[in-house]
Amino acid sequence: MALLDRDGDAVTGLSAALDPAGAGTALPLRADVDDTDAVHAALRETAAAWHAPDILINNAARTAPGSVWDIEPDEWDAVLTTNLRSVLTLTRLCAPAMRDRGWGRVVNLSSLAGQQGGTLAGAHYSAAKAGVLVLTKVFARELAAHGVTVNAVAPAAVDTPAVAGLGPSAVAEAARQIPVGRMGRPSEVAGLVAYLVGEEGGYVTGATFDINGGTHMR
Repeated sequence: MALLDRDGDAVTGLSAALDPAGAGTALPLRADVDDTDAVHAALRETAAAWHAPDILINNAARTAPGSVWDIEPDEWDAVLTTNLRSVLTLTRLCAPAMRDRGWGRVVNLSSLAGQQGGTLAGAHYSAAKAGVLVLTKVFARELAAHGVTVNAVAPAAVDTPAVAGLGPSAVAEAARQIPVGRMGRPSEVAGLVAYLVGEEGGYVTGATFDINGGTHMR
């Protein structure tokens, strides 16, 4: 497993936790998904260690809470670059090798905000996550005939450091609005992703999976 993060200490720590014996099963890579050259370099390092990825999880995110009326153009661009352009960049870099091998899995982390236009994390975040849902379908159509599935997962609030960073009152309000009465757990999202990247997920592509405690029912 190759782990890509702009926080070098965090990604090194996670790698060590996943591979405590140092067997080389987790590769920490420091790179910012906003930097296309750095992403290219990280993928070259991955290919040198093993080969081009069979599975890609696009999970980079940036939030900037605030009113839609207060968003500056530079901030808008920065949020869309991290949340949306990174999906385009990484999928275009990784999917061709999957297509050539005749097997691959791409899972894009979107959000309930991308479905309903939530404002908690910012209008630009919602717009970017909505774009992820459409881009998922575009890549799914392009790659379906080649054994490569592309799906999206759209969680509501999940108990992560990023959500906690929104502040106690915002977190409490988010949890209050969820019918099951709590935020999601990272393990619950991970379980769904694990299904999608496995052999059992081979007949599922272009889909968006809701995991939101009943907040969005359809």
